[in-house]
Amino acid sequence: MANASQATVNISGLFAELNRLGKNQEHERALRTVNKILKEVPDDGKAFHCKVVCLIQLSRFDEALKLIYKTPQLSSELIFEKAYCQYRLNQVQESLTTLRNVTNPSDKIKELLGQVLYRLEKSAECFDVYRDLVKNLTDDYEEERETNLAAVLAALSAQNNPKADQYGLREETYELSYNSACYLLGKKDFAAAEEKLRRAESLCRKGFEGDEDATEEEIDAELEIIRVQLGYVLQMQGKPEQALKLYNQVLKQKPSDVGVAAVAFNNIVVFNKDQNLFDSKKKMRAATSDNLKYKLNSAQQRAIAFNQCLLYMHSNQSEQCRKSSNRLQAEQPASDIPHLILVAQLCKEKQVNKAIQYLQNYVTKSESSSRSLQLTLAQLHLQLGNLGQACELLQSLGEISHKPGVVSALVALYSSLENTEAASEVLMNAVKWYKEHDPTSPDLGVIIRESAQFHLRHGKSDIAVKMLEQVRRDNPSDLKILAQLITAYCQVDPAKADELSREMPSVQTLAADIDVDALESANTAIGGATKYMKKLAAKQEMTPGSPSQQEELLKKRRKKKRRGKLPKNYDTTSDPDPERWLPKRERSNYKGRRKDKRKDIGKGPQGAVGGSQELDASKASPSTSAAASPHPTPSPATAPQGPRQNRPQSQQLKKKKKGKGNKW
Repeated sequence: MANASQATVNISGLFAELNRLGKNQEHERALRTVNKILKEVPDDGKAFHCKVVCLIQLSRFDEALKLIYKTPQLSSELIFEKAYCQYRLNQVQESLTTLRNVTNPSDKIKELLGQVLYRLEKSAECFDVYRDLVKNLTDDYEEERETNLAAVLAALSAQNNPKADQYGLREETYELSYNSACYLLGKKDFAAAEEKLRRAESLCRKGFEGDEDATEEEIDAELEIIRVQLGYVLQMQGKPEQALKLYNQVLKQKPSDVGVAAVAFNNIVVFNKDQNLFDSKKKMRAATSDNLKYKLNSAQQRAIAFNQCLLYMHSNQSEQCRKSSNRLQAEQPASDIPHLILVAQLCKEKQVNKAIQYLQNYVTKSESSSRSLQLTLAQLHLQLGNLGQACELLQSLGEISHKPGVVSALVALYSSLENTEAASEVLMNAVKWYKEHDPTSPDLGVIIRESAQFHLRHGKSDIAVKMLEQVRRDNPSDLKILAQLITAYCQVDPAKADELSREMPSVQTLAADIDVDALESANTAIGGATKYMKKLAAKQEMTPGSPSQQEELLKKRRKKKRRGKLPKNYDTTSDPDPERWLPKRERSNYKGRRKDKRKDIGKGPQGAVGGSQELDASKASPSTSAAASPHPTPSPATAPQGPRQNRPQSQQLKKKKKGKGNKW
């Protein structure tokens, strides 16, 4: 009995010590204590629970999960702990399965369920969970829950989910303001998002003002995600210099959040495009490291993977580009971007025919091929000059083939093929489609007018008249339609044209609303407009006024005459030289710079030479030929004495002066 009583006392003491260590957050010592308890009482459920909690607090999730699996008889009630360990070990789907098996989930299980659903990007279901928690729970964690709800709303906004517009949020903290900015980003309202992000940055700094122990490095670390998001907003608004400055500012501080750094690296690579490829490769390696798998959502991972494919293409790494494109096709079968990148790579290698064959096979096999791939295929056919096949593809686009842009392209292509009938059919089909499916569209009137103009140009005035008559019934006050109709009737029924022309208003009526002064003052491309404006300004200055004002204006406009410049030694008593305007070499007293000793050579056609033997190169002495060569120069001691060497010393030392040009 004494031993049993002593063991009971020891276990009670150990539990008391465990309670004290837990309150003091000394989890390592608490783990040793609970191990002593379990050694004495292996089946104690509370001790087992405490051990699992200690392991979780020490971030030893793998050990805690193994312990739960190892002892199912003691861990049947530890649903939250099991799901939390799975969540922290990135076994998110397993964690969701564990949580869904709970019949009546507690509040903490609902909190964890919301986190798991957010990680799995099931935003709609996550929104319902957090809305229920925010509505029914009141404790010290209300602000955190509302922040999480704001993050879910931002995700819904990016997915264009209508649930995102059903809830209003506060913006008292910088986290709430940041999530509100993300919500606006989903709506593509970049200007308002920028305002929210700058407010979030200001609130974050104010929040640290009361903490005297907070360093500037800690504040910058908290601002990392806000600055990178602000850089993205500026980048989308076409402010690359400001965005790049923010990205480099964050990366210079070596952010602790690798996800934030990866986004900044990727966005800088977007700036570089096909320039500075070495820097882009280095940054892309940092943005695609293995530890980023669970730090980025699927949209971010997809964008980085696409940019990596493009980087491979720009750096002429064709094999890596193909492998990455094929991998993206397997991961994102519904996306067109991997196919477009692969086609671009083939076109860069000047294998347009292979690109066409690849796209043709994919479009044929795919039941719901996207319009972008079909339009790309049409563009490739145009690049090779296959106009007929391009027209067939454009006409197979369904309702898009009746849109004004595609109709215009088809008419232009058929006109270049001199197939007027096909172009006319395209226009008629477009008019028919709009009348059946969208009769109130403004595009209908545009297509009818252009169709009428086309038929008028090609001598089919009767078709143009029918179309314009129908448009005029819908728009009786449209003078442009009336003018076109008169033009059409001139070719079909001149009497009817004359009758309709009487309905046109007079020229005075048409010009009543025209501001002539505004037209004259406009900066048009008409020749002499600037000169006319100067004259008009001069006339405006000559407004009637007092004689003194008019005299003052005349003085302002009067040009001051300048006396011409005269030479320094100009003699006013003598007449100027009549040859003063001629070039110096053409004056009668010009002697030239040197005497020409070869006067026997007359001026004649190029290549003509005299009969002098001195100019015959075949009879020249070896010494003369050597002297004429520009490469070897004989020394003064060995050079033969010629006429130049026999000149006086003064003439040998005289240097030629460079010409300074003609003096006038």
